[in-house]
Amino acid sequence: MPPPALSAQAESFLEALPFRPDDFQRRAIAAFEAGNSVVVTAPTGAGKTLVAEAGVNLALGRGLRAFYTTPIKALSNQKYGDFRRVYGDERVGLLTGDNVINGDAPLVVMTTEVLRNMIYAEAPALHDLGMVVLDEVHYLQDRYRGSVWEEVIIHLPAGIPLVNLSATVANAEEFTAWVRSRRGPTELIVETHRPVPLESWYAVKDRHHEGELLLLPVFGSGTRPNPRVERLLAKGRGRYRRFAPPRRVETIELLARERLLPAIYFIFSRAACEQAAELTAGAGLGLTTPVQRAEIRRVAEERTAHLAATDLAVLGYASWVARLESGVAAHHAGMVPGFKETVEELFAAGLVRVVFATETLALGINMPARTVVLERLSKFTGESHEVMAPGDYTQLTGRAGRRGIDTLGTAVVLHQSEIPFDRVAAIAGLGSHPLQSSFQPSYNMAVNLVANYSPDLADELLNASFAQFRADSARAGLEESVQAKTVELAEMRRSAECDRGDLWTYLDARGAGAADPGAAVRALAQQTAAGDVLRLSADEDDRWVVLARGWGSNPRLVVMGASGETRRISAGDLAPAVAILGSVALPEPVRSRDPKYLAEAVHLLRSFRADIPPILPGADDADPVAGCPQLSEHLAWVRRAERLERDLRRLHLRIEHAGDSLVTRFHAVLELLEVWGYTAGWSLTDKGQRLRFVYNEMDLLLTESAVSGHLDGLGPGDLAAVASMFTYEARLNDAVGAAPNAEVEGRAERIMDAWARLAKAEGRFGLPETRAPDAGFAAMAHAWVAGVELEDLFDGDLAAGDFVRNCRQLLDLLRQVRDGFPALRTSAAAAIARIDRGVVAAGGRL
Repeated sequence: MPPPALSAQAESFLEALPFRPDDFQRRAIAAFEAGNSVVVTAPTGAGKTLVAEAGVNLALGRGLRAFYTTPIKALSNQKYGDFRRVYGDERVGLLTGDNVINGDAPLVVMTTEVLRNMIYAEAPALHDLGMVVLDEVHYLQDRYRGSVWEEVIIHLPAGIPLVNLSATVANAEEFTAWVRSRRGPTELIVETHRPVPLESWYAVKDRHHEGELLLLPVFGSGTRPNPRVERLLAKGRGRYRRFAPPRRVETIELLARERLLPAIYFIFSRAACEQAAELTAGAGLGLTTPVQRAEIRRVAEERTAHLAATDLAVLGYASWVARLESGVAAHHAGMVPGFKETVEELFAAGLVRVVFATETLALGINMPARTVVLERLSKFTGESHEVMAPGDYTQLTGRAGRRGIDTLGTAVVLHQSEIPFDRVAAIAGLGSHPLQSSFQPSYNMAVNLVANYSPDLADELLNASFAQFRADSARAGLEESVQAKTVELAEMRRSAECDRGDLWTYLDARGAGAADPGAAVRALAQQTAAGDVLRLSADEDDRWVVLARGWGSNPRLVVMGASGETRRISAGDLAPAVAILGSVALPEPVRSRDPKYLAEAVHLLRSFRADIPPILPGADDADPVAGCPQLSEHLAWVRRAERLERDLRRLHLRIEHAGDSLVTRFHAVLELLEVWGYTAGWSLTDKGQRLRFVYNEMDLLLTESAVSGHLDGLGPGDLAAVASMFTYEARLNDAVGAAPNAEVEGRAERIMDAWARLAKAEGRFGLPETRAPDAGFAAMAHAWVAGVELEDLFDGDLAAGDFVRNCRQLLDLLRQVRDGFPALRTSAAAAIARIDRGVVAAGGRL
């Protein structure tokens, strides 16, 4: 197919590039030039950003404005710098929680939340907007912030085309169909080719051969697991484990010998990244020359010149630079921005050879490497260890292979005994996973819908979400399945008919007395499936739900009662009074050891109401049907029909649950807001108007605390301390800080009382509970506002980068408080001025 024709302006843009654009880039630009929105999915490093840059150039050339949105401030800052170099300072602006620079410029880079807020505020800046870029649009599946991307796609004024940039996802066609339903003509551009091909390797230490390190291909032919690795690992089974994961320094030495540096080594722990960097730097691997070490020190000094010497001492500058000079660094969210940016610059320049990083580095920052190392394919989520999804593997390893430098990128997975090798190969081979929606109506979203739309249109917009789009698609598929299974059931019933009598009457009577009750009971047990509700005795309330059933003539059942107790029982141990009362739609897959899953199953069991006659064991051989020579064949068809009937009941339940769940939740939110005085019918009260402009995870609680006077009369330090309860969330090992004074403690207690009332109300309306405020940062915030310096404040309980990040989040919230609540304006403004100093001010510096 010949390349599409482009306008003179687009061709001029492409001709100025130092390389020849790929076909997918030209096709995407042509689609945008035709007035369409586009969805571009491509591997990391394939060049999908070029499409957005061309779109920006076209919009500006037409005299229109362009917005470029990113999910994180660091990416926004990076793109702002890139565009300034192209278009100059006057034509480019930046809007993030940290910076407001030239916001009326023709081209503005911003975080996605900023655009969402502008849409709800009906900002004039949207009037001459010619295009919007949604970078990393797959971020919409983020459980905490993902709704923002859907809100933008749904509510952005019609006629403004979108350029959606995404990593490779398995359901790109489905996502594009949804965008098309909201934005009009939308073209999907898929690029699967990696500019630098990726090879996946498996690293393992063999204890039987003096700790030899083996580096073996993950795949044999195609994406099948390498049989050599499978045979090798099979030799290590038994009491004494033969194989182990290589140690970190050993791995770096191996990569250096194989000429696979520079490398990014992913470890899902900040502390472990620091420890690994310290250990590797101290190993004396000789990764840098004297000339390189001098250049590293010069860059480090230049990039941190804005930080005071006392602050640098607190931040461990000397040891940090020493590690850099050895060619090794850590990179994680706990570092101050100046340190992170220095690492990024030195790595991109080839001066730092190894970076130990958490997964936050995988999101958008331009740091390609020759090799990516994955120490583990599982991560602790705070509740359990979860195995990495294929799309996450693709995202992390996307940095392997520097375009124009490397002919191959290398991904190295270290041996993990708890993850079978075939599972490793499956994760590495699949490449992507379906894009999921995390869209849920929040309190802020609800009041903005009330303010801007009619009730019917608000419901329609909620039904326009990607979550509902997927639910509707799933429901259509379920309805087709119901139709097919209904026809199949009628055929089964015909096959089960007996000319000696009514087989169904015969079966109903079998419960009256059977010649072999044990066999009948076992036969009944063999009919059960996960979700069936059993009565285990003559007591009608002795109800249990089946979580799992074994196989064979005497299957074992895993059942759970309404109290949450679980039992494992043999079919032969069931009482003759056992009966199947019906079934509930258990979520799939069944996780019988997951407390949250079991709690959901208990809820379903308690709310179960029987809607079919009980299925009983036993038989009445006096019935004429019992003498039918084809009885066993009839009964086989009956059992198939009963199983199919249960499948149909489950399908009907799934269809019911796949309905208007978002609209139902939205109306529950509205009911709560009306009870709390934020709405009156389909209109907003004064409190509701204030809630419209509060963008915080605890938006309703913050607004309620402000309008109830819980923040009134506080000085700057006390206000900052109390406000930090709405932004801070303790990490697993963070120390619990005490309140700085009795006033803050008293206000915190009042806010916690308000939260308890809100949580109780949310439970009453069937809404998820707002997370509890956290006063763990209050003392630090109070001391910082009071002028305490970093060297006197920092005691090691909180990483310096975390301190800066928490202060900057607090600044963002205090600005909302200043602008939204006049009574708090003076104190909030003073708190902002006192917080935004020193290392905190440097954190917002470009």
